[in-house]
Amino acid sequence: MSDPLSLALTVLGLLLAAAVVTALLSGMPAAKRFAHAPLVTACGAAAILAVLLVSKVAAAPDAALPLKSESLTWFSAGKFTANFAISVDPLAAIMLAMITFIATFIAIFSSGYMQDEHHHPDPGYVRYFAVMSLFVFCMCGLVLANNFLLLVGFWEGVGLCSYLLVGYYYQKPSAAAAARKAFLVTRLGDTGFLLGIMLLWKIGGWNTDLTALFDHIAKNPPPTEQLTAACLLLFCGAVGKSAQFPLYVWLPDAMEGPTPVSALIHAATMVTAGVYLVARCAPIFALAPDAQAVVAWAGGITAILAAFIALAQTDLKRVLAYSTVSQLGFMFLALGTLGAVSPVFAVVAAMFHLFTHAFFKALLFLASGSVMHAMGNVIDMRRFGGLRAVMPTTHLTFLCGAAALAGLPLLSGFWSKDLILESLQFGAQSSHPHAQSFYLLLLVAMLTAGLTAFYTFRAYFLTFWGPTVVPEEAGHHAHESPAVMTVPLLVLAVGALFVGIVAEPFTHYFSGFVGRTPSILLAAKLAGAKEVAHHFNWGVAGVSTLLAVGGVALAFLAYGAGGPERVPAPLAGVYAASRNKLYVDEVYAALLVKPAEWLAVMARLFDLFLDSLARVVAAVPRLVGAAVRPIQNGLVQFYALSMALGLAVFLSFVVFRVGR
Repeated sequence: MSDPLSLALTVLGLLLAAAVVTALLSGMPAAKRFAHAPLVTACGAAAILAVLLVSKVAAAPDAALPLKSESLTWFSAGKFTANFAISVDPLAAIMLAMITFIATFIAIFSSGYMQDEHHHPDPGYVRYFAVMSLFVFCMCGLVLANNFLLLVGFWEGVGLCSYLLVGYYYQKPSAAAAARKAFLVTRLGDTGFLLGIMLLWKIGGWNTDLTALFDHIAKNPPPTEQLTAACLLLFCGAVGKSAQFPLYVWLPDAMEGPTPVSALIHAATMVTAGVYLVARCAPIFALAPDAQAVVAWAGGITAILAAFIALAQTDLKRVLAYSTVSQLGFMFLALGTLGAVSPVFAVVAAMFHLFTHAFFKALLFLASGSVMHAMGNVIDMRRFGGLRAVMPTTHLTFLCGAAALAGLPLLSGFWSKDLILESLQFGAQSSHPHAQSFYLLLLVAMLTAGLTAFYTFRAYFLTFWGPTVVPEEAGHHAHESPAVMTVPLLVLAVGALFVGIVAEPFTHYFSGFVGRTPSILLAAKLAGAKEVAHHFNWGVAGVSTLLAVGGVALAFLAYGAGGPERVPAPLAGVYAASRNKLYVDEVYAALLVKPAEWLAVMARLFDLFLDSLARVVAAVPRLVGAAVRPIQNGLVQFYALSMALGLAVFLSFVVFRVGR
């Protein structure tokens, strides 16, 4: 068990076993109420093993990394060989620890959330925890996969599980529609992803193992155009999974699933897969400056667009959903600079924000779930308020998460956000072909940071400040959530406050650990960008602090008194545009969905025409056969008479023809 690879395989085995055992409980009615136990136990044990794995990888010499398992050949075809193999390096180890730790407390929270006040489990209780177990298993497998074939398998497994969980309440038309939308929109990105993998196999010497593929491309660089095309196609998959513009529209609708599902998707699984994919493929992106610029611009556009839409949303979970979209854009902003600054700095900045974001975003979603649980499933902020007196623990933990998301000084989000702003600043000052664009992206990122602080605390003040208002659905006994739900909130609140300052600014443990990843070091060698030394950037920290404090102060002035939201007349148009999500869904429906539906109708009609034509042609022989069938009556005398008459007609024709 002390071998890192054995630890990693044990983590996967525990999670898969939890999924199987939970599914088997569906046939045992008496045990259904304990369906959460396998997931909680497996995730807890996996988290402990993952932390032990991090310590083992930290102690391993650089020359021994990555630690790779033996490849099991699935099939071979010419130069192409498909293998199953996993690898463990610092990037995979830290992701594994984060996923299992966050998932553990989401699972504990779920065990309370998915039961009513009388401790009666939801009718789909077993199904919920079985799919959740499979979800975490697929995400951990995706992180550990050492070849694209295995990665694609887990990648699609994550997509399938998200579809099943988003559509958990499948009786609701809105939930079923949201699940279909998530599945279909992400499939668009996955199409490009698969094409990119095929192109990489061709230019990478038909290597399926990631380490071998990266080494081959490093030693035999293909034409820049081919590499740029491959990077952009890979990025299509990241755009779909990580909800970037223009494929972000599925993520806000995914709020139709249970709130703990939203926490898991937004914090530890699914949407982080795209960021991880680009970080894992850093050696390829390091050789494609144009692809880097596309990644950065996609992140910047997504960050500012989602932040603006979040300003006026009234559904608490949707505010947090658009916040996730925006923060993922921040991560891609950093990854887009990996050829301008050192890839080590750029990737560490993105992954550090992913790491801290997991804590405070899981906390915020679970806290909103606690509110929803107490308010009779009402999540519209216009229908409740002043809940800090009713739900003190939820209020305190939500405040911790909101402050971290806003980037207030010394909290986790402050340190990771500043690293991203700093990477953009260095990118703008570099000799990168697209260096000038990084100045504009830096301004976009700063504006987004200010908007983030404003909309986060708008949601906080509308929910917890002002006079206490409780909807009718909550009854007259609205109260704090039970301990099984509040304890995970307290644990994650501690992480949201302190994990950033413990992991990086003074110890530099995170950057020192993740920076040892061989693929990232190879990317740094290929990019040839200047290394950035550890330091505290007072300028960036000062500006980001002013933006965060200014956003919070503005939100306090507008919403600190509580009560109904009042919009100044000059801002009514801006407010309406934000409330209606910039009408993006309507534009997509008019330009893409409706034409696609009409195209499908026309294709169906054309198919029906061809089918009818084929049936008519096929009916001709049958009709001819029916016409001559009466003469086949089975009487020998009739056949003899027919032959005689036929012969007579033939002879008559010959005689009269010759006689003429």
